[in-house]
Amino acid sequence: MLKYTPEHITSLGEDEIFVFGSNLAGIHAGGAARTALNRFGAKMGQGVGLQGQSYAIPTMQGGVETIRPYVDDFIALAREWDQTTFYVTRIGCGIAGFTDEEIAPLFKDALELYNVRLPESFVRILTRKE
Repeated sequence: MLKYTPEHITSLGEDEIFVFGSNLAGIHAGGAARTALNRFGAKMGQGVGLQGQSYAIPTMQGGVETIRPYVDDFIALAREWDQTTFYVTRIGCGIAGFTDEEIAPLFKDALELYNVRLPESFVRILTRKE
């Protein structure tokens, strides 16, 4: 049974991380970034990586291919930190303006990780039978 990132996350357990889309400047003004700032320890001015109980993946600097290296870095961390559960939000699908179909394939390698929860929309795209 696959588990998904809940639509609205308001609290986290001790070994849980909120993964959100950010901008390189770390201005966490809206969407999931604001939630990360207000609830999960994101730091204003830090646009990439682990901060408090959150992890920032920049999505505002160009096309989908500019996001891939940051997603790859996240997946590498999630593999190492296998006792931590990561809740990936629909990064890039809000203010950044990408579609689930554009972003979901970046997380293909995360599907196999038992400690990474993806949005249901991403999982549906990644597991669709052609």
